[in-house]
Amino acid sequence: MLAKLSKQFRTFAKNECENSSPLYEYLANKIADDDEILKVAAVIPKGQPVPNLLLAGVQYLLSSTKDDLVNFYPSLTTTPKPTNEVYPVFKAFVLSHSDELQTLFQEKLVQTNEIRRCTYLYPMMTEIYESHQKPLALIEIGASAGLQLGMDQYNYCYNQQLHINHSNSAFVLSSENLGETLPASITNAPVVCKRIGIDLNPIDIHNEEELRWLQALIWPEHQERRLLLHQALPILKELDLELIKGDAIKLIKEISRDINQDAQLVVYHTHVANQIPMELRLELIKQLKEISMERPLYHCYNNLFDIQLHQDFMDQGEIASIRKLERPDGHARWFKWSNHN
Repeated sequence: MLAKLSKQFRTFAKNECENSSPLYEYLANKIADDDEILKVAAVIPKGQPVPNLLLAGVQYLLSSTKDDLVNFYPSLTTTPKPTNEVYPVFKAFVLSHSDELQTLFQEKLVQTNEIRRCTYLYPMMTEIYESHQKPLALIEIGASAGLQLGMDQYNYCYNQQLHINHSNSAFVLSSENLGETLPASITNAPVVCKRIGIDLNPIDIHNEEELRWLQALIWPEHQERRLLLHQALPILKELDLELIKGDAIKLIKEISRDINQDAQLVVYHTHVANQIPMELRLELIKQLKEISMERPLYHCYNNLFDIQLHQDFMDQGEIASIRKLERPDGHARWFKWSNHN
């Protein structure tokens, strides 16, 4: 058990933290060699990414404490101490707060709401709207706080030169498109008639404690991600979001039946499917195919059966067309657009 956890932390350090979070990379490699800390992490429920939940739990507790560990986190101090001195302080904090952490592990989920992923979802939505000329009914699986449900309201900048403005806010989502030319449709925001998010534990952006958890999921060095979250909140609070607590695979058919037939249904999810057991991933596809017998829909996703980003059109119980994009950066700093199905 601990050997498996150790490997997870090493993989996390190498594949996710390298060139992204020096603090988490260092901590994860140290934790991989520390049975005491691995035992604390061992109670994390099955299906949750263990390193992410442990580290988010620590940062969450730190946000309301004056412990010395605060002084190593760029998110909590402007002059962080050297990373190579952090581990003894980190270990002492985890061991002295193990009861609180174990409670968090049962109550919280890893549900990072990476708003920048809208940069590659938005072009898809504009194309879908242009093709069908029907208002879009968005259903996001694993919606967290629903930040991506406002994608038609945000400003975008691609490759530091292509600007798309939908609001007077200073809030801009920027990303590098390393692929083919983006569709001309991106200059016109799609009409969105429904914004539904389904999550096992939706986050209420009007609740300060829940917002603290959302912030704790953002890695310490990622100041820009924190800023984007704060800038997006006023826009999002003005929208009519419907966040539903529950299992999307069980609810998706019933929810879709309540959506007007004049709307174009779009079901999407990013970086969620890897937390879903394979048999339930297959069940999701089965449910979507059954819905498509009654109305055509789009399914946009990644990490379901491969790591690529998909835009699948489903009609009459079949996947009628598939567009695949190469795997984008996890935090959407870059992606590779493709105009081919």
